[in-house]
Amino acid sequence: MYSTVNVLIVDDHPLFRQGVRWALSNERDIKIAGETSTAEEALAMIADHEPDVVLTDFNLPGMNGVEFTRTVRRQYPSLGVVMLSIYESDEHAFNALSAGAAAYYSKEISPKSLANALRRVARGEYVINEVMFEDPRIADRILLQFRGLHSGIIAEPDLDISVFSPLSDREIEVLEHIAGGSANKDIADSLGISTQTVKNHISSILRKLSLNDRTQAVLYALRRGWIDTPIAPETLSNLLSAGDDDVE
Repeated sequence: MYSTVNVLIVDDHPLFRQGVRWALSNERDIKIAGETSTAEEALAMIADHEPDVVLTDFNLPGMNGVEFTRTVRRQYPSLGVVMLSIYESDEHAFNALSAGAAAYYSKEISPKSLANALRRVARGEYVINEVMFEDPRIADRILLQFRGLHSGIIAEPDLDISVFSPLSDREIEVLEHIAGGSANKDIADSLGISTQTVKNHISSILRKLSLNDRTQAVLYALRRGWIDTPIAPETLSNLLSAGDDDVE
């Protein structure tokens, strides 16, 4: 958990930015790292200010909030984006999700709820998933997109499937090491955790993905873009020969 959550505010209305500052002023663990009115300026500021979270408006002059979010996620994959909007339609919410936003809220959100969302996103959580999957209309669009992966027909090409990973950052790290051919002990040494913790992570991964072995998990994650570790033929052979004792 972050001791301090550094937030970059991106909104073209100075009064709203001031309001956000005021709303978060009583949150001792949240610091405003900077603010700007355009996406272009924000992209230039991220490297210098190193925010933990970007809080952006949906409507921005020039590059809009959706394109801005997509660009941020491509250039800074570990940086979470919280999007605020005056719109509460399914279409706008889905567009935010497809761009990779970790949270999408109406600008009428309470200060306390916003602060909690910023903390969770800073920890790497995708708060948006809870909201989206509660809405059957949006959930249906997501399921349709996943079915397209298997049929080869992508219904909505702009949708970034990688944002739907149910795995934690640590679980992704474990999968990347497995894909690279590392044994459990090597993974434990590299991540500074115990071998049993590695096994627990693998069990959690298989449970979340409803899969039977680590090989399936690696291939599943690779296909969806959650990891991009190259798999050499000899590594794949080792994965295929892995026994159940690697998980239990």
